Amino acid sequence: MPKQPPDNNRLLLQYASLGTQILVSLGLAVFIGLKVDEWLHLSFPILVWALPLLVLVGIIVKLIRDTSSKNDKK
Repeated sequence: MPKQPPDNNRLLLQYASLGTQILVSLGLAVFIGLKVDEWLHLSFPILVWALPLLVLVGIIVKLIRDTSSKNDKK
């Protein structure tokens, strides 16, 4: 029996929630990076760069795991 395509509204909500998750995650990472850089009195804002980069890598890994074929997992 062939699979039915997902509802368009469901896909729209899924992508909207993904976009919101990315924006909030990056915003929090930048904010936390700023505060920690101020607290450590660093002259170069290293955590403002490092934390959002780590968040992006984590989101990309999560996307790859979520969208990979379920048949590959044993």
